[in-house]
Amino acid sequence: MLRVLIFGLVFFGAMGIFLYSARRFFSFLKIGKPENRFGDIPKRISNTISIAFLQTKLLRSRFAGILHLCIYWGFLVLLFVVIESIIEGFFPSFSFAFLGPLYNVLTFLQDFFGMLVLVTVIFSLFRRYIGTPKRLQVERSAKLDASFILVMIAVVMITMFGMSVEKILLGSSEGYRPVSAFIAGNFTAGSHTAYEFFFWAHIIVVLGFLNYLPYSKHFHVLSSVPNTFFSNYQIPYQGIVLKPINFEDESITQYGAKDIEDLTWKNILDGYTCTECGRCTSVCPANTTGKLLNPKLIVTKIRKRTEEKGPAVVNKIENAPALNKNLVHDFITPQELWACTTCMACVQECPVMIDHITPIIDMRRDLVMMESEFPPEMNTVFRNMENNESPWAFGAEQRNDWIDELSDELSKEGKENHLKKLSNIGSADDLDVVFWSGCAGAFDKRYRNVTKSFAQLLNKAGVKYGVLGSEEKCTGDPARRLGNEFLAQTFIQQNAETLKKFNVKKVVTACPHCMHTLKNEYGKFGVDLEVTHHTEFIDDLIKNKKLSPKKENSETVTYHDSCYLGRYNNVYDQPREAVNSIPGLNIVEMARSKDKGFCCGAGGGRMFLEETEGKRVNIERTEEALGTGASTIISACPFCMTMLSDGVKAKEKSDEVKVKDVAEIILESLE
Repeated sequence: MLRVLIFGLVFFGAMGIFLYSARRFFSFLKIGKPENRFGDIPKRISNTISIAFLQTKLLRSRFAGILHLCIYWGFLVLLFVVIESIIEGFFPSFSFAFLGPLYNVLTFLQDFFGMLVLVTVIFSLFRRYIGTPKRLQVERSAKLDASFILVMIAVVMITMFGMSVEKILLGSSEGYRPVSAFIAGNFTAGSHTAYEFFFWAHIIVVLGFLNYLPYSKHFHVLSSVPNTFFSNYQIPYQGIVLKPINFEDESITQYGAKDIEDLTWKNILDGYTCTECGRCTSVCPANTTGKLLNPKLIVTKIRKRTEEKGPAVVNKIENAPALNKNLVHDFITPQELWACTTCMACVQECPVMIDHITPIIDMRRDLVMMESEFPPEMNTVFRNMENNESPWAFGAEQRNDWIDELSDELSKEGKENHLKKLSNIGSADDLDVVFWSGCAGAFDKRYRNVTKSFAQLLNKAGVKYGVLGSEEKCTGDPARRLGNEFLAQTFIQQNAETLKKFNVKKVVTACPHCMHTLKNEYGKFGVDLEVTHHTEFIDDLIKNKKLSPKKENSETVTYHDSCYLGRYNNVYDQPREAVNSIPGLNIVEMARSKDKGFCCGAGGGRMFLEETEGKRVNIERTEEALGTGASTIISACPFCMTMLSDGVKAKEKSDEVKVKDVAEIILESLE
């Protein structure tokens, strides 16, 4: 009876402390802005099963993923041991033996996973101190925290085996426990005292582990499942979609995120869910090339700031020193924020579905719209957009130049031109598709050739297509990613009116940034479009025999995946299949390709910013492309083409290696 009483005091005392910690945690979540994350429950459940329970994203890094999978599933199976031990604390003779044959399976799995977890933990401890991967090299306090958790897990396993072995030696064990039986074979007699020692040690360590979690980075043991459930469940099939700001709401006085109360509760939950595994850091193009940005630290700093400011906000302590600081500047520097290319590699690799990019953009919004603090070259970008309706320093009327050039070229060659200006025909109803050239496609001298090449492919395929010409404006993507949401919405609303006026429903574009914005973000402004990337369109024309590449090409080429085409919109195969249709062409893949591809460095508005810190991202990617031995680097994005072309030029390889778009190389194969 005394044993049960003591157990009750220990158990309920520990649970009381845990509930206090849980209540504290939820009070911190409430500091963030509300956000509805309950849409499409079936899809969220499916996502949770796949990512949280089956650990599919962890296995993208095979070795580390298998190690974690062993520990994770071991924990799930060993929960039955913990539950059995807790019930035994109140009812000493209890066991799950009444389950019959199922109990034999359960005890076998407990032994099997117990030994597997123990071996894995020992190896993980070894890996933390010897031969540690760069992404796991953390400050001393974080390393000690991880080591402490691993030691506690090891003690849980050892005490579990201790209980099982003593039960076998005392003749009171039921079930099939081969590992425990093997260990017991090395002893002659059991001891009730030894059993009680292992039992109490097991319970105390388990309860101690539970209460340590809310104050450790290993809180993800509890938060990873809900964090996955509430995540942007479309990923990897749809990238980060930025939420608009309602500028007509006069109650909004803060645009963007200056501190934690300007973030959403989900952003704060992300901070508590980060495992600090460093996978995001290892794939970040900015961090890889020596920039200050570390996506892992962006997330952990949100948690650190929450832990500092949370108590003052929850307890309404008006003069608390924590209130004199802000997340931006005091914890996260502008230098870190402006280094991000929004490539989404961090989100792609995160095993617990953390969104690093949205809070980065929200903090950029604060810097731009509230503080007017941003790199000086952005003044030129914003001024161009305000005056010329694009980031380029060309007047809006020059958007028609490529159209006039194409018409002249086709006329001289006596070729038919199916292109129609919507301003001349008044509606897109009789067209197959509207071609959105984009700012780069209209103004960038090099990419204008891509625009005309794709237009010629449409002509050869007999596609009836229209263009907006000078009525087309920047989609707003650069301004949005650079934090100038007000300017971005100005263009979005103007384009929305134009698209509605001409009843545009189907759009094709050669710019992945335009594609993503038109396809995934314009819907929130009342315009629902069917948007296709030009590589998808070309691939479809080839498969439907409307284009037939016949000209032999024995070149060796490599294809660079655009982040906004691949990660954001899951278009990986169509560009490759289109290029593969060219007879004799030899395609070689870079070491980092498809959903593990490496950014060119131009996303997130970085196309228009100087790169003064560390190695240039485009040089890193260009070196990888040149390393394949390809004579042509194929791209499918105007920004990628610019960055790769500059990289090839910087490496003094312009005479040996060319950078071409998919449309150009397909057109060459037809002539």
